[in-house]
Amino acid sequence: MAILAGYRVLAQAFRPLAANLDGAFRLQGHARSSHLVLHTNELQYVRSGTYGARRHFSSDAKSGDDLCVRYLDGGDSGIVVFGINRPKAKNAISKNLVKMMSEAVDAVKVNNKVRTVVVCSMVPGIFCAGADLKERAKMHQSEVGPFVSKARALITELGNLPMPTIAAIDGAALGGGLEMALACDIRVAATSAKMGLVETKLAIIPGAGGTQRLPRAIGVSLAKELIFAARVVDGAEARTLGLVSHAVDQNQSGDAAYRRALDLAREFLPQGPIAIRMAKLAINQGIEVDLATGLAIEEACYAQVIPTKDRIEGLTAFKEKRPPRYKGE
Repeated sequence: MAILAGYRVLAQAFRPLAANLDGAFRLQGHARSSHLVLHTNELQYVRSGTYGARRHFSSDAKSGDDLCVRYLDGGDSGIVVFGINRPKAKNAISKNLVKMMSEAVDAVKVNNKVRTVVVCSMVPGIFCAGADLKERAKMHQSEVGPFVSKARALITELGNLPMPTIAAIDGAALGGGLEMALACDIRVAATSAKMGLVETKLAIIPGAGGTQRLPRAIGVSLAKELIFAARVVDGAEARTLGLVSHAVDQNQSGDAAYRRALDLAREFLPQGPIAIRMAKLAINQGIEVDLATGLAIEEACYAQVIPTKDRIEGLTAFKEKRPPRYKGE
């Protein structure tokens, strides 16, 4: 019965990810969203007005782009970076940012060549300050609900991406900004970064998954304490609480968390991409059910990797004592 239940849970999980699973066995062409897509290897910094060192991916980046998407190449091919770029609004979540991030998520989720997504900020000192309250104040009451629903849907889709996702928190991540990071599989923060779900200060509650993901990350009692008090913690305390996996001392460039996230992404690259996707699915679905059902989900996910060419390549490489060359097939 547990096995049948496990396959039933797995089938339900596969439905919204059907395109992704098809892509796991058939290489698909690169999907590209309509916003700025950049191909460079390293972040560069330039001075920009009163906002200090402003992060740019290349000299082609435009100040009007709220999000810059970068498909890394060379040895980092397979890593995609989402760089939030709203310096004047402290990277607050606006209608346009939601639209652009939704397009970026839609593009990578059907691209079998994408191995890991890193979400970071192009603005030193800030990850994301949450909802754009200035824009929110101009909304009619009837517009607020639909906008929050779209933001919640975006963060849910980010959490549902089939490949690993890493949030690089080099500055403040508050409200919806922390909810975005919580939707990622792994969070890395600078020790100086500030994090908190502070919505109760505004007489509202976290509305993009914070009340659900924070307890799953750090436990129910601690999550209640942080939300009830609207408490903000730094990166070091966040590491102690289990809110982030790694806390690193900030560097002069202000991108220490990004660099650590990139190191993690590079650790994932040599592994079998289909296996990683199936492992993520098994973990995400299994953690929500009893152990017997979870084991059945694992069995169903394992069955997906058996017929792959990558599995045979792994065995052959082991026999020949050479690094495997996985293609995601």
